[in-house]
Amino acid sequence: MNKKRISNFLLLIVSCLLPICMLAQTAKHKIAIFTPLYLDSAFDDLNNYRYEKQFPKFINPGLEFYEGAQLALDSLAEEGTQLEVFIYDTRSEKEPLAQQLNKLDTNEIELILAYANPQESWNIANAAKAKKIPYINVNLPNDAGITDNPYFVMLNSTLQTHIGLLYKYLQKNYALAPIVMFRTKGQTEDILKSLFDEVGKNTLSVPLKIKYVDLVDSFTVDQLATKLDSNVHTVCIAGSLDENFGKRLSQQLASIDKSYPLTLIGMPTFDNLTRDFTLPQYKGLEIVYSTPFYNSRIDKVSQRIIDYFNTKMYARPSDMVMRGYEATWRFSKLLLQYGNDIASNLSRKEFNLFRELDIQPVINKQTTTLDYFENKKLFFVKWQDGIIKGVN
Repeated sequence: MNKKRISNFLLLIVSCLLPICMLAQTAKHKIAIFTPLYLDSAFDDLNNYRYEKQFPKFINPGLEFYEGAQLALDSLAEEGTQLEVFIYDTRSEKEPLAQQLNKLDTNEIELILAYANPQESWNIANAAKAKKIPYINVNLPNDAGITDNPYFVMLNSTLQTHIGLLYKYLQKNYALAPIVMFRTKGQTEDILKSLFDEVGKNTLSVPLKIKYVDLVDSFTVDQLATKLDSNVHTVCIAGSLDENFGKRLSQQLASIDKSYPLTLIGMPTFDNLTRDFTLPQYKGLEIVYSTPFYNSRIDKVSQRIIDYFNTKMYARPSDMVMRGYEATWRFSKLLLQYGNDIASNLSRKEFNLFRELDIQPVINKQTTTLDYFENKKLFFVKWQDGIIKGVN
């Protein structure tokens, strides 16, 4: 990271609380944004930056979410909207999260947006429920143990949702193809298998015939090849959430792709391997996986964000920047449109931006009551020869 980019990032961190003052005089609706900025860790008591020319990776996700949110707020300000936004650093040493949540009533917060870990999300959700404030989480792919909370919305989809829609995708596109799931032994892998089996038992269509193959950690190409047929197109499923397993399986299947026609179906964690898939060792292999966050970046708003980062940050905006922009813009619009009735209108679609969202209630099977809301819209993407595109 060059010096100028570091300087721009630091200016952004230091100025992260400015929107509170800038918008306070004309504010109408109030929003709280929770994200890990690590400001107390990044600066000493004299406000000197601790890491010199380095920029720690652990700061990136929360900061990138904030960057996107700030750009969205700038866009909304250009439209003349009246918002007062409070930014909370969830890793603050001076003001713990519990103290920050106590301010929700004082500041009359009407909407919460957050990038949070499971424990933080659980605490924020409890406070949101008690105060009847909609809480939108942008990153977690699980409910963090949250139940009976009609104010909690997950934009990231659960593993169960991924497997259910992946099963339908395979039925639609590969119903007659041989399907092999390569997996390692482990508790998470067993959960994946049980999810596939459960969907198969409940499907209204013809269930898939999936062959499960257990591999050791040091599995070889030869072990994979014995499960493939050079005369038939085989669908291979990566039956593990472990990213290292996914990379190893992808590389080894790519090395024999010319001899064995195949398609590799990845898990949601493949979305974290996008930089790897541009490398030569993956050339030729067709990799398909599901994601709730696909953005082709050809729309005008995406292009404007990209241009801003190119000229100001000398960088390319990450997916988390886009998530921060999208969530802030969309749910701010809903707040402006529906005001106190926003909790009843969280699933409306008139303010979709980069992608379609399908926010649906999740019903507890035991109690038949609403647990929370979840985005059920997934996109299937294909990586091949370093190029990504959406597929149906």
